[in-house]
Amino acid sequence: MTTQTTASAVDAPVDGPVDIDHVIDGEVLVVPGADRLDVDDPATGRVTGRVALASRDVVDTAVRAAATAFPAWSATPAHQRARVLFRFRDLVEKAAPRLAAIITAEHGKVASDALGEVQRGLEVVEFACGIPQLLKGEFSEDVGRGIDAHSLRQPLGVVAGISPFNFPAMVPMWMFPVALACGNTFVMKPSEKDPTLSNELALLLREAGLPDGVFNVVHGDKVAVDALLEHPDVEAVSFVGSTPVAEYIHTTAVAHGKRVQALGGAKNHMVVMPDADLDGVVPALMGAAYGSAGERCMAISVAVVVGEDTGDALRDRLVDALAELKVGPGTEDGVEMGPLVTAVHRDKVAGYLATGVAEGAELVVDGREQTFDGAGYFLGASLFDRVDAGMRIYREEIFGPVLAIVRVGSFEEALRLVNEHEFGNGTAVFTADGRVARSFVSGVKAGMVGVNVPIPVPMAFHSFGGWKRSLFGDHHVHGPEGVRFYTRYKTATVRWPDGSKEQASYAMPTLG
Repeated sequence: MTTQTTASAVDAPVDGPVDIDHVIDGEVLVVPGADRLDVDDPATGRVTGRVALASRDVVDTAVRAAATAFPAWSATPAHQRARVLFRFRDLVEKAAPRLAAIITAEHGKVASDALGEVQRGLEVVEFACGIPQLLKGEFSEDVGRGIDAHSLRQPLGVVAGISPFNFPAMVPMWMFPVALACGNTFVMKPSEKDPTLSNELALLLREAGLPDGVFNVVHGDKVAVDALLEHPDVEAVSFVGSTPVAEYIHTTAVAHGKRVQALGGAKNHMVVMPDADLDGVVPALMGAAYGSAGERCMAISVAVVVGEDTGDALRDRLVDALAELKVGPGTEDGVEMGPLVTAVHRDKVAGYLATGVAEGAELVVDGREQTFDGAGYFLGASLFDRVDAGMRIYREEIFGPVLAIVRVGSFEEALRLVNEHEFGNGTAVFTADGRVARSFVSGVKAGMVGVNVPIPVPMAFHSFGGWKRSLFGDHHVHGPEGVRFYTRYKTATVRWPDGSKEQASYAMPTLG
């Protein structure tokens, strides 16, 4: 097969949407008569694609292709697997503008944000290129007389990834580069809302020299997800998404004997101390709360402000900044926030605004009042004040451009508030006091912590993951935790015969 790009929302013909199909065993697989879902351009509401929904048979075809490819790929020396990823990295970097345009067309985020997403995914590819070093085991000579011991890590087999709509490039690249580098074969199930990126990545991997069957893409809904979770030849599943789905995936996959890393939802707090520099806090908070229309699992959705004076000052500055925020199609110059991904999701977020008002919160800026031309899925940025911990808008993940201000009287109260929330994904503190910062980092119950950094997403050579109900499973994503997740640990204790005769021993061996 000649490597080709798949049709996408970027180049959809004006006379109708394009079909988006599976990529299995190195080929674009078209299933005649398959059920399909519409893929929209969120900025216009126009249907640009029709993605195929995989049946259990299609999923089985992908898994069997991966299983067939596994013996040869796992036996390929690690440095040769790394060379494929080096070439893939170069291809993605060259294709980055085109890939970012596809993200904007299918997800809606602004062009600069889409490019940033591709870059953060590439950083994991770069980390995975170091797999010969990362897979090195340990060796101990003479653990007993004439006996040596060593350790090694070996791949699992066929593994699967299920990714969310909000990062169609970055999250898959958090998963498969490490899995492939470790010697596994992969089946990717991207979100049906923006499916094209995974196809593009599959074809770039093939162009980079990845053998057929090592990386496969199946599109679909719950049928495809359940087929992967229950398939006897799938050894492990990685997922990023909402907490209810993460919990379901973890429970179902574990019940079928699989290793699972399932990252769930978030309600990320930024604690603002009275000594914080508001000139730095306001732009940091604006970007963290409203970037990508708040559709980030690391978005700051709660500002916990210590002191009434600090709360008043922050609120006034945020109101001024929101008046200048430019919302519109992600392809337009100067736009800072695009639409939400679907009309259904936009309406759900708008419903939270009504809920907050009914609960007694003060809706300082109402995004529903901002009007937009056309049929896109736009909602203006919103700001609540005087929110308390009993309100739904505080407890639940809204996943939209909505920021809540909670006022507290002390650092201790702020820390307690963060720690008592059911989610523990990411958090941040803004302060000039090193003692406060150290206490926060040490005492907060969250997996990723920022000090004067609003979105503390770890670099690729560290690992990403939350605490509490933000993570199901034992391993975080990418970095050293990713290598551990995608390999099994083995130790070998070795002695070579020297011609001497030994008697049987029935005591516990001590190797002394």
